[in-house]
Amino acid sequence: MKLAHIYQQDQIAGLLEALDDGSYRFAYDANFHGEPVSLTMPTSQRMWEFSRFPAPFEGLLPEGGQLEALLRLRKLDRNDLFGQLLAVGHDVVGSLRIEAAP
Repeated sequence: MKLAHIYQQDQIAGLLEALDDGSYRFAYDANFHGEPVSLTMPTSQRMWEFSRFPAPFEGLLPEGGQLEALLRLRKLDRNDLFGQLLAVGHDVVGSLRIEAAP
């Protein structure tokens, strides 16, 4: 299982998990009361489950030449979207920051 802390405007928003069965789960932190991490994931629902990599996070990943460079430099698998998110998590568009969780 892989884990990532998701920060919204430098406040911990929640935890993204890649589960062993290939699904994903995002849970808002109990103390988080800021803007949602995505308009499609309002904070009124505290737990989100996805059968595939969540689209709001996939939209943060590089494409084209930037993706090719990332895969080559970090030696990442093209299908490892979670690994790609962790690799670019400090420099994504918008107010989010993603960091690997212990």
